[in-house]
Amino acid sequence: MDWLERMNRAMDYIESNLAGEIELSEVARRACCSSHQFQRMFSFITNVTLAEYIRRRKLTLAALELKNSEASRVIDIAMKYGYESPVSFARAFQSLHGITPAMARQDGIALKAYPRLSFLITIKGVDAMNYRIETKESFEVFGMERVFRSDGSGDPPNTPEQFWQQSHANGEVERLAANAGDLPRFVSQDLYKVHGICSYKHTGHDTFPYMICAFKSGTSNANGYSTIMIPAQTWAIFPSEPIAWDAFGGTMETLYRRFYAEWLPTSGYEQVDEIELQVCGERAGLYSIELWFAVRKSNARLQL
Repeated sequence: MDWLERMNRAMDYIESNLAGEIELSEVARRACCSSHQFQRMFSFITNVTLAEYIRRRKLTLAALELKNSEASRVIDIAMKYGYESPVSFARAFQSLHGITPAMARQDGIALKAYPRLSFLITIKGVDAMNYRIETKESFEVFGMERVFRSDGSGDPPNTPEQFWQQSHANGEVERLAANAGDLPRFVSQDLYKVHGICSYKHTGHDTFPYMICAFKSGTSNANGYSTIMIPAQTWAIFPSEPIAWDAFGGTMETLYRRFYAEWLPTSGYEQVDEIELQVCGERAGLYSIELWFAVRKSNARLQL
């Protein structure tokens, strides 16, 4: 089953259960990935979160029922689409459509419709993507580790971005850099000492691990830090051009989006265990980011 088929199977499940319970673990199972990974892929490709897409689809169908079924009570439609009270339904409905549910039944009233999404291959080919495929032996990283919920809930820091901000503010990033020691030979010596690694072990269907890390070498001081072994892998590596610091976040987001939306569906590769590294570099006052994705050749036919 190829990447497009898996993604569209997940969308079929969502569409079939808009008036019922949507289990994110089942969505992910149909896409052959974790719940966290599916939600990340979805948001990078579509520029909307999965939760927001589901909310829009539910309220689109609710508006159609209000318009076309005079006999149905508002409370019944609200409960059908997962709202516990008319008040919460009315608030969500007005936020999306700009009118109350009762007004939706008036003739000539304007409503919004968000159609079902389908994943397709589109021909772009304007901007080249720089990447390389490298096979590396196993290596170790060490650093500060935290487990996050996929929906961003929980006590702060509740996202990797907030984790980085906190760790910069309290000096942990600088302390880790001082303890990193020499960079190992298998990486560029222009790299910064501190990086990020995501999804390197299973922590549950709705959570994922993230570590602000350093590569471990013979001169590293890993005492007091979490240490993990990354097995030998083939990596698809996507480097950025040299950038100013204030462009760092936007550049990384663009690399992620292009990997999921352009490269992965057409490459003949698939991700392995969802391991990702965010490898940072610095040279002559400019910065760079490399995204490393563990991959293997897919059995699916190459999409062109």
